Amino acid sequence: MNPQQALIAQIERYRAMTGEQRLAIALDLHELACDIAREGIRRQHPQATATEVEELLHHRLQLAA
Repeated sequence: MNPQQALIAQIERYRAMTGEQRLAIALDLHELACDIAREGIRRQHPQATATEVEELLHHRLQLAA
């Protein structure tokens, strides 16, 4: 299967899902992205508390909006 065929197959699978299933995937991907961002923040600010990490994450998310 080449990349174009894989993309078409994935789109077909998404279309076969319910809205609730697609939303669950989107929320899982969002949480994964936030977890990765948190790890980056922890590496940049090793002394940061959990609260500070969350504040920095929220700041990053606001900048992206």
